[in-house]
Amino acid sequence: MKFISTRGGESVTAARAIVQGIASDGGLFVPETFPAVSGEELAAMLAMDYAERTAFVLKKYLDEYDADELLAAIREAYSRFDDGDAAPLVRVENGMYMLELYHGPTCAFKDMALTVLPYLLRKGCDLCGIKEEVLILVATSGDTGKAALEGFKDAKGVKITVFYPDEGVSKMQRLQMCTQEGDNVNVVAIKGNFDDCQTGVKKIFSSKECVEKLKAKNIVLSSANSINFGRLAPQIAYYFSAYCDLVSSQQIAMGDKVDFTVPTGNFGNILAAYYAKRMGLPVGKLVCASNENNVLTDFWKKGIYDCKRPFRLTMSPSMDILVSSNLERLVFELSGRNTALTAERMNSLAGKGKYSVTPEELKAYRELFYAGYAGEEDTVECIYEFFMDYGYPMDTHTGVAMKVAQEYAAFVEEDNETEAHPMVVVSTASPYKFPQAVYYALTGNDVKDSFKGIKRINLITAMKVPESLKAIRYKPVRFKTCVPPAKMFDEVLNFIG
Repeated sequence: MKFISTRGGESVTAARAIVQGIASDGGLFVPETFPAVSGEELAAMLAMDYAERTAFVLKKYLDEYDADELLAAIREAYSRFDDGDAAPLVRVENGMYMLELYHGPTCAFKDMALTVLPYLLRKGCDLCGIKEEVLILVATSGDTGKAALEGFKDAKGVKITVFYPDEGVSKMQRLQMCTQEGDNVNVVAIKGNFDDCQTGVKKIFSSKECVEKLKAKNIVLSSANSINFGRLAPQIAYYFSAYCDLVSSQQIAMGDKVDFTVPTGNFGNILAAYYAKRMGLPVGKLVCASNENNVLTDFWKKGIYDCKRPFRLTMSPSMDILVSSNLERLVFELSGRNTALTAERMNSLAGKGKYSVTPEELKAYRELFYAGYAGEEDTVECIYEFFMDYGYPMDTHTGVAMKVAQEYAAFVEEDNETEAHPMVVVSTASPYKFPQAVYYALTGNDVKDSFKGIKRINLITAMKVPESLKAIRYKPVRFKTCVPPAKMFDEVLNFIG
């Protein structure tokens, strides 16, 4: 299968798309066509375990990768997850389910892809005949950074630098990154927000001067952000797996539609659900849940994407994003795959901070998606009430998603034209990753120390504390550098020597 740029002109293999990360024109790689999963194939997936389902979905896109080797790599990646189940589906009540994606080594859904990406990248280099050392640059709002660092630590022929907003991550997320082990890793705080980090990384990728300086050192660039299709592809699989689990447990019949609510920042997670739908998965509505940085909610209301607005630091920091990079892929699809128009819109976003879509396109967006947001008080109230009602603890991002899922359920009940389906809410992080905020939501009390917060949440909920988070308390802080965005490439050069 070939992959093309959303902005036109470039067509490459899957391996090249993964290694390169981003198209040379600044666009994002998308499949030339969407591969189909037939009803018979979906039925066959019922008997597969999670690794087999993931390998089946990925092979649809990555046709030059060896099937047996791909499955073996995925099995090895998911063997690091708790209890042998990478993506358990939990029934909360009739018609409401939680898809738990936080049982990996860093306790966040980014592990679902970033434990697999090192293999995809290494194999991609082999398939493309690339002998140079690979430098991975990552912009993170908290979870991607740690998952990427953990996935690529001590990987041969690879170095990785992660940039995070100095004041824009939780204390636990910061500790996870800054105590990271590995001789090939580097972590740098940026004086700014996530959008500053993301823009800085994109500038390095698109700068001929930067690329040439790295080439002179025998280094090529790649990305572990969700702009890289190798990050996006494994995420498609868990939507198929959740559906199969619903059928296998006789919660639904094969062919019934299912809705998904996804807490959304950079739009990659919910875009993966859209890709699953395009492949033939019986998906009803995709519910896009934002926090107070609700640029996506406004986009769905007005058809205007406008990032020129106050940036808010919230208790769900992984969603504190105003420029949702993966939305470009959806804009491309719903424009009729118009590369020139997509490029024009993305240039307008970069230059003016906004762009608009046509009324016809906006209608198509609304037919596929419902968008809503939860404020800080709404999120706290939802976490507390849900635990009181069901005994189920949620992190702050999942709290945002649940609040919007409840809002959508009320909308469906009142709207006679909208069909009700079972709802799967995507739970993206362990409550223990945000202990202070979750403890406050459950009790109304503050706790200054993250580890005391973990202990107190455990006493309230009896939820098992991940060993990886316990261990951080005793690890030395290795990375303390903080620079303005203009100095990001200097830090890259200092790191590679």
